[in-house]
Amino acid sequence: MDTAPDVLAGYRPPSQLVQDKVVDHLDRHCRAFIALSPFATLATAAPDGWPDVSPRGGDPGFARVLDERTLALPDRQGNNRVDSLRNTVGNPRAALLFFVPGFEETLKVFGTTTLVGQADLGVDLTEFGRPPRSVLVLTVERAYFQCGKAVMRSGLWDADRQVERSTFPSLGEVLRDHCGLSTPLPGQEEMRAELAQEL
Repeated sequence: MDTAPDVLAGYRPPSQLVQDKVVDHLDRHCRAFIALSPFATLATAAPDGWPDVSPRGGDPGFARVLDERTLALPDRQGNNRVDSLRNTVGNPRAALLFFVPGFEETLKVFGTTTLVGQADLGVDLTEFGRPPRSVLVLTVERAYFQCGKAVMRSGLWDADRQVERSTFPSLGEVLRDHCGLSTPLPGQEEMRAELAQEL
């Protein structure tokens, strides 16, 4: 049953302002927003079309704007799955969604990528005392600011809506169940302390 055309027909056309807000480079507003952002999500897709989205974060400005059409995204210590990086080798298209704590607007940046070593880039991207393991260089094709409705609805930055960590099992318990392990893994605080040493 293909109801997608009928469902999509129920949406009104986007306004001219919404259509015209897309730019083909990182202007001063985009650059300023990225300089304030400590967190982004990276969207990629494998050559066979399966999508992936991955969190990226660091100090504000961890993603470095090299010029108005070039953005460098350092890759830090992680779980070594490198799904996103493998995807970009086979399918270089990618998108980033930048967040700034306290801001309701977000910034979307789209482009094509090249994976390089920091030495190849000639820019020092050391953070937390470590150089990146690699750098994803995004050649910008489109960028635009997304309105704040989703963040407003979610109350993402509202301290009164933060969830107590104790209301959900520790990551160790989740991994034990998902991996079918019979022995317990470290508790939440112990696991967090271990992760903090690897930033």
